[in-house]
Amino acid sequence: MTGKDLRIVFMGTPDFAVASLAALIEKGYKVVGVITAPDKPAGRGQKLQQSAVKTYALAHQLPVLQPEKLKEESFLAELKSLKADIQVVVAFRMLPEAVWKMPVLGTFNLHGSLLPRYRGAAPLNWAIMNGDQESGVTTFLLKQEIDTGNILFWEKVPISPDQTVGELHDQLMVIGAGLVLKTVDALAEGKAIPIAQEKLAPEPDRLHAPKIFKEDCRIDWNLDVRKNHNKIRGLSPYPTAWTELSAPLKENISLKIFRTTLEECMHSHQPGTILSDQKKWAKIACSGGFLSVTDLQLAGKKRMGIEEFLRGFPHIGSYKAV
Repeated sequence: MTGKDLRIVFMGTPDFAVASLAALIEKGYKVVGVITAPDKPAGRGQKLQQSAVKTYALAHQLPVLQPEKLKEESFLAELKSLKADIQVVVAFRMLPEAVWKMPVLGTFNLHGSLLPRYRGAAPLNWAIMNGDQESGVTTFLLKQEIDTGNILFWEKVPISPDQTVGELHDQLMVIGAGLVLKTVDALAEGKAIPIAQEKLAPEPDRLHAPKIFKEDCRIDWNLDVRKNHNKIRGLSPYPTAWTELSAPLKENISLKIFRTTLEECMHSHQPGTILSDQKKWAKIACSGGFLSVTDLQLAGKKRMGIEEFLRGFPHIGSYKAV
């Protein structure tokens, strides 16, 4: 039996998952159903918006299920009727045992880290924020505890010193799609050799990758300059690092920062001090150096480069980042 003989149910929601679904379809694999999140209201008009996976699936005439609850009897009956040999999960939600145990060959997940490192919702963000020099994707068989199942395959990539999480996301999205095909074929042919995560030994502080909230994204200018550089690129373009600009007798201004260049050096400036020529550059003091801001966004404005920003905000040097 080959991977293309299998009946596959695909589960996913965002763009990251679309690449894997598209790879299956374009290579001629038999996707018999797609499970994705229900449509949700979004934007100022709160119009219902469908997931990226649903958009792709409908464009390719694939059956789509959007259960509110994965334990509903009606959904389980529909899922069973698809008679899947295997289920592929990419960027979806936690599955109940009744779902992941259903196919004869089981259910596997594509995760954006080198497991057992970075189990959780934001593995790529945390890898860059922690200054890691490599990342990757892993396929593993599902079990009850999230992101703990036996590993099937993984592929590593280096992280460059200035790479953002958005750039890493796009790179791993493509690599992950290839790994999904490899995993389907190996399981179909009986060539996969699962490895228990317990046999691997990650560093304790690299084990979890929890969801990131707005306050987690605020920059602390008292921290080491490299830590702040890593934080900014690890949150760019989403959910985005931010700070406030403060000046005497003026209201604080919220500022998102998408990209910086790192200048490690000794200096006598207080953390958060802003230096600028008011035309082409602006940099902010941290412990151990400066971060030159190159890509940013004021609240209520569009994202822009530093030169455009300074043309509309010529007195940046009178402010401090807090």
